[in-house]
Amino acid sequence: MLKDLPNRRQFLKFFGFTLLATQLPAAAQNNLSPPSILKPPRLKVGDTVGLISPAGVVDKKTVDEFTKILLELGLKVKLGNHILDRYGYLAGKDIARAADINAMFADTSVAGIFTMAGGWGCNRILPLLDYELIRRNPKIIMGFSDVTSLILAIYARCGIITFHGPLATSTWNQFSVEYVRQILFDGEAMLFRNLLSTSVETITSGKVRGRLVGGNLSLVTALVGSGYLPNWDKMILFVEEVREDVYRVDRMLTQLKLAGILDKIAGFIFGQCTKCTAGEDNEPSLTLQEVLLEHIQPLGIPAWYGSMIGHIPDKFTLPLGVEVEIDADLGVIRMLESAVV
Repeated sequence: MLKDLPNRRQFLKFFGFTLLATQLPAAAQNNLSPPSILKPPRLKVGDTVGLISPAGVVDKKTVDEFTKILLELGLKVKLGNHILDRYGYLAGKDIARAADINAMFADTSVAGIFTMAGGWGCNRILPLLDYELIRRNPKIIMGFSDVTSLILAIYARCGIITFHGPLATSTWNQFSVEYVRQILFDGEAMLFRNLLSTSVETITSGKVRGRLVGGNLSLVTALVGSGYLPNWDKMILFVEEVREDVYRVDRMLTQLKLAGILDKIAGFIFGQCTKCTAGEDNEPSLTLQEVLLEHIQPLGIPAWYGSMIGHIPDKFTLPLGVEVEIDADLGVIRMLESAVV
């Protein structure tokens, strides 16, 4: 067969595709049913938490400012060895960022893990994580935006409840801090209801129960076809987005539809689409509401838009993997259990 390939370049191209084909079965084991659910221990005043930079770059000033916030919450802080590394737009080489995550889970003195920033990079390190080690040492890990990939992968691979909540670079105001405190410290089963100043729009009426899973829409779609997403059957999917044109949101929801994900979920919540525009100048465009209606309403599942989830100052801390009940008419999420032990 090789004699039919006229030159070295074609041979390498052929060999590369052949090698890729042999690797596809392992990579295509997506939509995993996680092991039995593990709830991490709650945080207590006096606990030590680890700080890591799994994605974008941060500076010492940001680390110092966030350390002060955590000290005010009664926590001690341990920095990842590579927290201030820089490799282009990444907070260090992949192997270094993954090493900090593995080290924090292995460190018995660390009770929880907070992430510094989003940007890009978490997808790159998912194959480098020691999921057996993480499963043996369940602990709180929290973040959102690009960190969506990390918290989804740990939930899907390890069955550990993870948390979609503020990054170090987020606004740690009273609203956001109280949700962090009540969920991660007090172990309360919270009711998530928007402030009166932030309205919700019902897409499809109704109530439903299921496990809550989701994150940034771009990152959820970027993991489709990988081995780092959970089984979506009867899940309640929440998503949020920032700085994306409406047609791109349309494209990503279409991808979830074509992948069969939207047909499996029991409920749908779109949080905030911050700085999402209809397009430049006077280009023709659908509205975000039209896109959501076209994709979600035919599913016939309870759904709404406008929950306080995403790139906004006042944000919920949502536990991935807990049982909840949603009410699409009121736009509320009610936890049916604590997320920590």
